[in-house]
Amino acid sequence: MTAFVRRLRGTYRRTRLGTRLALGLGVLSLAVFGVVGTVLTTYMRDYLELQLGDQLKLIQAVQAKDAAAHGTVRRKPYYGWYTAVYDVSGDAVTLRRPSDVPDDTRALADLARAMAHSDSELTRTARIEGEGTYRLRGCEVEPGVVLVSAAPVEDVEETVEQLITVQVVVFALALLALVVFGRRMLRRGLKPLGDMAHTAHGIASHDLTESAARLPLRADGRDGGSEVAELRTAFNTMLEHIDDSLAVRAEAEQRLRRFVADASHELRTPLMSVRGYADLFQYAAANEPAERDRHLARLRAEAARMGVLLDDLLLLARLDAAEVEAPLRTADTDLVELVQQAADAFRASHPGHPLTVTAGPGAAPRLRLDPQRVRQVLDNLLTNAAVHTPAGTRVSAGVEVSGGWALVRVGDEGPGIPAEDRERVFDRFYRVDKARSRDRGGSGLGLAVARSLVRAHGGDVELSGGPGATVFTVRLPLDGGP
Repeated sequence: MTAFVRRLRGTYRRTRLGTRLALGLGVLSLAVFGVVGTVLTTYMRDYLELQLGDQLKLIQAVQAKDAAAHGTVRRKPYYGWYTAVYDVSGDAVTLRRPSDVPDDTRALADLARAMAHSDSELTRTARIEGEGTYRLRGCEVEPGVVLVSAAPVEDVEETVEQLITVQVVVFALALLALVVFGRRMLRRGLKPLGDMAHTAHGIASHDLTESAARLPLRADGRDGGSEVAELRTAFNTMLEHIDDSLAVRAEAEQRLRRFVADASHELRTPLMSVRGYADLFQYAAANEPAERDRHLARLRAEAARMGVLLDDLLLLARLDAAEVEAPLRTADTDLVELVQQAADAFRASHPGHPLTVTAGPGAAPRLRLDPQRVRQVLDNLLTNAAVHTPAGTRVSAGVEVSGGWALVRVGDEGPGIPAEDRERVFDRFYRVDKARSRDRGGSGLGLAVARSLVRAHGGDVELSGGPGATVFTVRLPLDGGP
């Protein structure tokens, strides 16, 4: 028995949700129909028996007068009914003749005997041999004389049986229709869940390793009610989150590949130069001192350039890693004085680019920042303006305070940056002019380093302007950043 129950449970667990709900609905409906049928049948039986009792009482009122006048009942009752008049003396019961009684009169005599010792009318149900079940009622005609009437209960039983039969048929048809149409409605209502399951299987079979893979699957539709709509919304939100995560991962992978390729390319050039100049020193004995000095100077320049590149890469790596000890040494610093120092250094190294420094009203804040790193940011932005503009181009640097931020704007009146390149100027190793020489254009890390350093201070760097003007805005929080 236990094994059978286990198999039955296992079969039930493997059935689909719609089938479970339909079976549950059928069992619940069967229980409701059973309760309703039982209550209705009981009520109908009690009602019919009450009606039968009222009929007996009404008929006995007429028969009692007949018995009092003639000694016996001359008026015949309904077909199948019996009437008897008894003389009761103590426990002795004598039937008056003529009487319309069955062969088995024990039940009638017993009721007459009990009626002689009762102060009220008596009613009981008894079985008469050879006739069936009857409803008996007794009443006293006069002292010592008892009238007993018997009505068959067969009609009541037949009516109740017919009612039960009708109920069984109607309830069975209603249960069948309820299960069939309920199953269809449940299948329609659960179809959105099936569609979402199909979508989930599609996601499981989707290649999530592809770069920039976007999931083309969505759970759509309007059926299912508010609960299914909430589940559909949550499901689609999850898919959007997965899509965004895949896009971010794919973009990160592409940037990593591009970064590795660009870094390898940038490091390969100075390494090849160092290797070439080192090979030249094999013939140093045959070269003139001036030529050896020139080769040595080039060798040192390439090594220095490679060192700067590696320093920038190491700084970006530490900033990206979000180390516990950030590469910042903060101190209270006068931002205007820091900008002035960067401007003085720029004028000394780029005399061909006139520089103007301005400070707005209230633009003398002392901020909690790393002066060396912010100075590096300013030097990178100013150098970028000088490198990518022709000689004589005006450069400007301004400081102002606005809305809880200290703003440093570095601009030039050069040719500007094309619109298609503005979104990528802060990418590592990205150059607007792909054809310019590395000696002039640098490694493409200056702006990336500048933005990373400013963000490490809790600020940001923005690019604005159009053809004929380029403006970089450094935003630093007045409260000292994170």
